[in-house]
Amino acid sequence: MCGNDSSCGCGTVTIDSARAAADSSTGARSTYQVSGMTCGGCAEKVTGHVSEIAGVTDVQADVATGTITVLSDNPLDTAEVRAVVQRAGYQLVD
Repeated sequence: MCGNDSSCGCGTVTIDSARAAADSSTGARSTYQVSGMTCGGCAEKVTGHVSEIAGVTDVQADVATGTITVLSDNPLDTAEVRAVVQRAGYQLVD
């Protein structure tokens, strides 16, 4: 994690890890607050891990707000998302 120091300059990076074109009218959309996601590298790590969850069709990370938005075929189990985010080295905020 970069610590978001003044030299980083990446606090407004948005990462889109779409593996397939997602139609927002189908499936489920969930947004999660992620603690410690402070730069583009952090966002790439989190989105990479979350995108590996079965049924996930798109993950977008917004470093400025510290959130990820996940599109999936069906609603996700928050415990599974939490575990994957933790394996990436970050925490979901309740």
